[in-house]
Amino acid sequence: MKTAKEIIKELPLNLNDIARLVMETAEELGERCVGMERGEMMRLMRRVLHAGVSAIRAEEHTVSFETAAWASVQARAGRRPVTLRDLRHFVRRMLRVEGVAERPLRAMSTRECRELLQAAFGGSVHSYNKGRAILHSIFSFGLRQEWCSENPVSRIECRQVREQEIRPLSPEEIKRLEAAAQQPEHRAMRLSLHLMLYCGLRPQEVARLDESRIQAEQGRVIVPPSSSKTGGGRAVPLRNRGKLRGVPLRIPGNWENRWRRLRRAAGFAPGRWVPDVCRHTFASYHAAYFQDLGALQLEMGHRSANLLLSRYLNLPQVKQAKAYWNLS
Repeated sequence: MKTAKEIIKELPLNLNDIARLVMETAEELGERCVGMERGEMMRLMRRVLHAGVSAIRAEEHTVSFETAAWASVQARAGRRPVTLRDLRHFVRRMLRVEGVAERPLRAMSTRECRELLQAAFGGSVHSYNKGRAILHSIFSFGLRQEWCSENPVSRIECRQVREQEIRPLSPEEIKRLEAAAQQPEHRAMRLSLHLMLYCGLRPQEVARLDESRIQAEQGRVIVPPSSSKTGGGRAVPLRNRGKLRGVPLRIPGNWENRWRRLRRAAGFAPGRWVPDVCRHTFASYHAAYFQDLGALQLEMGHRSANLLLSRYLNLPQVKQAKAYWNLS
């Protein structure tokens, strides 16, 4: 039988080192070792050894945060293009935070994740909460790949959103937009402006809208799930159709730039335009005149009326609303 010295001669340890490790293990196990016989102690030590080796292997089985993040995005390649675009945008913002890209996913703590969210999205509650949701999904994907052993983002609370009332465009501002759309260089945007002001479509929904969805004879516009922000389709009445006489029912290319130039031609300075204000204007004038939040909820594509109640309280006068809908 080999002696202890022969067994360990290939290791950079001596008998004193091994004895010390065994004693430290026994001390950590505490009362579990008290009164054990030699065979029981050997079995327990083997369990401790195997558990430790498994833990080290699991700890080393990980990838960098950057690798995990892009793999998570790739796993959702079948999602809508707008969803993938948002995912990539938010991932890039996270990766710009110093030191994050190369961090092992398994090593990231709740504190680090909270600091990451603050650094990347701290300036906006909406962006922070959306960033938190995407970061949570990255770790959930990592868990399924066994790249990490927990989801540290689960312990991070969403920030409370305080909905602010948004002022609708005034009749004068609406006239400026419509007058600008009459100019030769902006006429291609007349339909787009109409769909935002009088149908409540979001700019992104208009930009992606197929001409076949504009059903003038039936007096409606169909927003399919593939074009909507929330992934749910809806049918919206095509009101004020008289304003569309002679207007080609098609959406022009290079849409974002055209929309930006139209706003500038109407006198809206860059940086002063409120995103989706045409949609808010539609909702405000709709609520003021029709006074039917149920119908408005359906046309807006909201899951509940809570958002309408929190945002559209400073309604225009009925006289203004009547003129807006061309009902005077």
